[in-house]
Amino acid sequence: MSSENHGTVKGDTTMVMSPSGSATEGSPSSPSTSKPIQELPDELIQAGWSKCWSKRENRPYYFNRFTNQSLWEMPVLGQHDVISDPLGLNAAPAEGAGDAGIGDAGLGNGQRKRRPSEEAAQGGPNSFKRPKVEIPVTPTTPTVPISPSTPGVKPWNSTAEEKPGQPATPSTPTPAPYRPTIVYWDLDIQTNAVIRERSPGDHLPPHPEMELLRAQLVTKLRQHYHELCYQREGIEPPRESFNRWLLERKVIDKGPDPLLPSECEPVISPSMFREVMNDIPIRLSRIKYKEEARKLLFKYAEAAKKMIDSRNATPESRKVVKWNAEDTMNWLRRDHSASKEDYMDRLDHLRKQCGPHVTAVAKDSVEGICTKIYHISAEYVRRIRQAHQALLKDCNITETSAEVQDRLVYCYPVRLAMASPPQPRVELHFENDIACLRYKGEMVKVNRGYFNKLELLYRYSCIDDPRFEKFLSRVWCLIKRYQVMFGSGINEGTGLQGALPVPVFEALNKQFGVSFECFASPLNSYFKQFCSACPDTDGFFGSRGPFLNFSPASGSFEANPPFCEELMDAMVTHFEELLERSSEPLSFIIFVPEWRDPPTPALTRMEVSIYRRHQMIVPAFEHEYRSGSQHICKKEEMYYKAVHGTAVLFLQNAAGFAKWEPTAERIQEFLAAYQVSGRTMSSPGPSSSTPTTPSQASTGTPGAAGDKDCSKTATPELPASLDSPASQDNSCSSSPLEKTAPEAASV
Repeated sequence: MSSENHGTVKGDTTMVMSPSGSATEGSPSSPSTSKPIQELPDELIQAGWSKCWSKRENRPYYFNRFTNQSLWEMPVLGQHDVISDPLGLNAAPAEGAGDAGIGDAGLGNGQRKRRPSEEAAQGGPNSFKRPKVEIPVTPTTPTVPISPSTPGVKPWNSTAEEKPGQPATPSTPTPAPYRPTIVYWDLDIQTNAVIRERSPGDHLPPHPEMELLRAQLVTKLRQHYHELCYQREGIEPPRESFNRWLLERKVIDKGPDPLLPSECEPVISPSMFREVMNDIPIRLSRIKYKEEARKLLFKYAEAAKKMIDSRNATPESRKVVKWNAEDTMNWLRRDHSASKEDYMDRLDHLRKQCGPHVTAVAKDSVEGICTKIYHISAEYVRRIRQAHQALLKDCNITETSAEVQDRLVYCYPVRLAMASPPQPRVELHFENDIACLRYKGEMVKVNRGYFNKLELLYRYSCIDDPRFEKFLSRVWCLIKRYQVMFGSGINEGTGLQGALPVPVFEALNKQFGVSFECFASPLNSYFKQFCSACPDTDGFFGSRGPFLNFSPASGSFEANPPFCEELMDAMVTHFEELLERSSEPLSFIIFVPEWRDPPTPALTRMEVSIYRRHQMIVPAFEHEYRSGSQHICKKEEMYYKAVHGTAVLFLQNAAGFAKWEPTAERIQEFLAAYQVSGRTMSSPGPSSSTPTTPSQASTGTPGAAGDKDCSKTATPELPASLDSPASQDNSCSSSPLEKTAPEAASV
C-alpha cells in the first residue's frame, strides 16, 4: 500500500503507551468526515489496531502497527501461534464464518487490504467474511495487555470463573497471559497490621522529568565523593559507603527530598567518617597467603610514615609513627621465616601504635569530606524541589486536605496530598524475559515476572489511576529511583536490599502470623504490605512509607533491615517505643548480622531488652539470602550464601507473646525452612548445608503470663475498636485478584 493511505504510520515494534491507554503516537489521525466512525474495542487497540481513512478509496480501513497489516473490515483476534502454525490451520474459525472460512484460509497471516474490485471477484455482495488476524509473538510484543481493564484478559493466577468479562469461547479466544515459572512472592496474604488512620503525605508526586534530574545530580554527587577521597586522602571511596551514608542520613534527616539529605544534625556523618577513616592510610583487605600478609604490612608501614611526614602532626606523633614504621621495616628485612599469623600480629600491633596518631592528623581532612558532600547534597535538594514545584505550578496542581478520623484501621498504602501531574509518554518493549522502559533515552529494565508483580501491586494499591494511564511512567520512576540508590558499580547496593528466602517467609506467616515486612521495596517484597524508603514512588505499589514513621498498634512483623548500624539502632528504639505503648498483640521478628568484633549496638540492646522472648543464631554459610537485584538478575544468581551469622530475635509485648509465642515446635518448623530455602524454589544457586537444630538457639525470659494462642494460622484479628473503612484499600470489583481485609466490628 502506498504511504499516502496511512500517512505517518510506521512499522515500529516498540510498544508505546499513551495516557489514554492506547497507542496514539505514530498512528494516523482520521480526517474530519460526515460519516460516523465506530470506536475500536480496547482489546484491538491494545493489539496495535487503529482505524484510518483511505484517501484513495475514500473509505475507512484498519491498520496494525505491530504487523503492518491493513484490512477493510474490523479485525477479530485469534489464538493461533504464527511461529508454530504460520498458516493458522489449527486456529479456531471466526464466529459466523461458516463454510465461507474456506475461502479465507488462503489469507493466513499475510492478509492485505483489497480493493472493492477484488472483493467483488471473490464473493457476492451478500457474502460476509471476518478475516482472522493474529499477533506474532515476538520478543518486542507483550502477551499481556498493560491495562487491567482490557476485557477478555485474565491475570495469570485467576480462573475463568472469577472473571466477569466475556466468556472464553472458541469464537472469541483470549490470548495466553505471561505465566512466571517461579514466583518469589505471595500477594494473597492479608494484613493483620493495625494503625491509626493518618493524613496523606506531603511528598511531591513523582514525575519522570524530576526523577531524571535527581538521578543526574546523585551521580554527580557520587563523583564528587570519589574525587574528594582521592585528592585529599589518596584512597578510593570505601565500597558501599555512599549507600550507607544515604541510609544513615535519612534516619535523622528532616528535609523534603525522599533520597538526598538536606536537614541533618550533626552535619558530619558518623558512618561516612568511620568508613573513610578505616581505610587510612591504606585499605586493609582479606588475606589468604603469607606473601599477601607480608606485602600488606610493608605497605601500611610505608603509608603511615609518608602520611605523618606530609601532614601537620605534633612532634610526639611524628616520633611514635616513624619509630614504629622503621622498626617494622627492619623486622621485615631480617626475618624471612615468619608465618602468615606472625605478619598479621605485627600488623595489628602497628595499627594500635600508629592508629591514634594517624587518625589525629587525618581527622580534619575527613570531616571536610563529610561536610562538603552534605552541603552539595543540600544544594541539589533545593534545585530539585524548585524545579518540581515549578512543574506542578505549570500544571495548576495544589495540595488538597483530607479529613482524617481518629480510629484504628488496617494499614493501607501511603497516599499523597497532591494530585499527580500529567505524565509523559514512556516506551515499553520486551527483550525475551526482560521488560524495557525508556524515557528520553534513559532505559530501565526489569524481569518480566517482576513487571507482572508491579502490575498486580499497582492494581491492589493505586486509587487515582483505574485505567492504568500513569502506570508505565510510575514504574519507570520506581525502577530509576532504586537504580540510583544502588549505584553503578558491579553488584553495588544489592547487599543492602537482600531478602529472606521464600520458604522462610512461608514459615513466618504460618507459624507466627507474619504478614508485613518492615524493610522492603515493591521489587523485593514477599507480601503486598510493607514499608520502604521511598513513599512517593512506592506508595502506588503498596508501600506504607518508611518504617521509622510507621506506628502500628497491632500485628506480626518481619524486620530485615539494611546493615547500617545507625539505622539498626534507630530501629530498635522504635520497636521498644511501639511495644511499650501498645496493649494489643504486637510482635517483631528481627534478622540482623551477628557482628561481635566490635559488637553492634542494636544487637546488644535487643539481647538485653525486656521484650526479648527468644533468640537464635543461624551460622554463617549455612543459610541464604535472596539477591537485592532479584528483579533483574538471572535465576542462578537469585540466592547467595550469607558470609556471616544471622541473629534472629523475637521482640513481643505480653499480648503478642501470648498469641505468637515462639514455642519449640514453631521454632523447629521455622528452622526447617532455612534448610530447604534454595532447593524449594528449584534455584540453581547455593543451598543450605548443615541443619541448624533448636538446641543452638538461646531462649529469652518469658515476660507474659496468661493463655497462649497456639494456633499456627495467620488469621488477621483486630481489637474490638477497629474500623475498616472502604476508602483505605483499593477495592476493584472487576478484579478477580482483589481481596479485601476482613470485616471488623466497630464499637
